[in-house]
Amino acid sequence: MKAVILAGGFGTRLGNRTNLIPKPMVKIGQKPVLWHIMKTYAHYGVTDFIICLGYKGDVIKDYFLHYEAKNNDFTIDLSNSDITFHNNHNETDWNVTLVDTGLNTLKGGRIKRIEKYLDDGINLLTYGDGVANIDINDLVRFHKKHNKMVTISGVHPPARFGELLEEDNVVQSFEEKPQTSMGLINGGYMVFEREMLDYLSPAEDCDFEVGPLEKLSKQGKVMVYKHDGNWECMDHERDVKHLNKLWNEDKAFWKVWE
Repeated sequence: MKAVILAGGFGTRLGNRTNLIPKPMVKIGQKPVLWHIMKTYAHYGVTDFIICLGYKGDVIKDYFLHYEAKNNDFTIDLSNSDITFHNNHNETDWNVTLVDTGLNTLKGGRIKRIEKYLDDGINLLTYGDGVANIDINDLVRFHKKHNKMVTISGVHPPARFGELLEEDNVVQSFEEKPQTSMGLINGGYMVFEREMLDYLSPAEDCDFEVGPLEKLSKQGKVMVYKHDGNWECMDHERDVKHLNKLWNEDKAFWKVWE
């Protein structure tokens, strides 16, 4: 079972941050948000990743190509270029396949273009900018139980502004960016059968949610796994600041690996 991560978009809503790096490489703490997503999967035993690259994909390639040097202290002997690493990271069991799926390719086309790297049967899929305290094992069990082609995770989006709770015009409390109690959106963290690829094409203009997923939904082949925990997306500058604030204050809800 492999986890596909869509990491090729332009990330234009993050402004200047994505002039030099792609959105999945924007950091929470000292690590890219992409790393945080992968750590969530790895916590549940999913360590085989396929990353769909596009905009500034070379930055992501460089990160993993030099992963040891970027994540360890080391000594280099300049006489012969021998390198000794002094500490060890915890990602030694990760297997990461990096695939250039085109600069302007939409999501469906990106997924179709990595078809040859997928396992038969079940594969996982998510976006390169959303973090959650979701139970991946429970998600997979839910998918297998219903015998559908696709399972998406329905999440409660966080409010963009603080929420005032009042009674008779008297403020009772103020909550910063609470999870809303009504309405669900697709938060990524999906499960799909390989047969789903028959609904996609490698064309640049093949989307995923618009078109293929709509068609599958009309055929009754899509289920929603309702995630009642926390989820947030790194979509705007305010999200970057908020997620870093949570991380720095040791309140990162998605840090299920510790």
